[in-house]
Amino acid sequence: MSINAEPLNYRLRRSDRAKKTRIIVTHDHVEVVAPRDVPEQRIHAFVNAQRDWIDTARQRVADRVRQKPRHVPTHYVSGAHVPYQGRQLTLGIETQNIKTMHIHMPDPDHLIVHLPSSMKETDRQQPIKQALENWMKLQARQHAVTLIQRHAPAFDLQPRSVRIKTQKSRWGSCGPNNDINLNWLLMLAPPVIMEYVVVHELCHIRHKNHSKEFWQLVARHLPDYLQHRQWLKIHGARLMQGL
Repeated sequence: MSINAEPLNYRLRRSDRAKKTRIIVTHDHVEVVAPRDVPEQRIHAFVNAQRDWIDTARQRVADRVRQKPRHVPTHYVSGAHVPYQGRQLTLGIETQNIKTMHIHMPDPDHLIVHLPSSMKETDRQQPIKQALENWMKLQARQHAVTLIQRHAPAFDLQPRSVRIKTQKSRWGSCGPNNDINLNWLLMLAPPVIMEYVVVHELCHIRHKNHSKEFWQLVARHLPDYLQHRQWLKIHGARLMQGL
């Protein structure tokens, strides 16, 4: 057992779909997913018993993230490269006599940020980053709607609503009332990765679990889903760092 006496901070998430308590380790936190009827004291004891495994997993994730080259620019300036759908777009910064910042994509390889000429150069970085995130959230919604329209009719997998969220440990979820949540960071991955996550959550409308029947339904939509699932396992921690 670990001799580290420092208390472990973790997030507890109750799930109707969880059959047993499990631990998820990401680059910035530990999440414990547990069935609703498991007492919190029992969960805490389970986490303490798994402390060695958690410490090892955190180190492994940290090493993996550290070894990956940084996929976002250090500074948001003209000529920097911004990840988008598995590609690197060249960023352009243009100042104009406008009041609010806006972004457009003139071609598949470039992204232009239009800034008010009154904005000081020293004050640009955070607003540009936030504007890029907001733009990608809008793109994520458009792509998600298109993918749902493509896949939902085949087996009548119609969600009640679709929300784009900022999440630190999950790519998507499907609630008990078939509300689907998707992580906007999927826009940094190749398009087929978002398609896999959308299909995954749509299939939870039919099967609120990860049973054999669930995966068979996923495969009917995407026969090669296993390679997309593996891609997320390998690259997901780096994408979760965001912009």
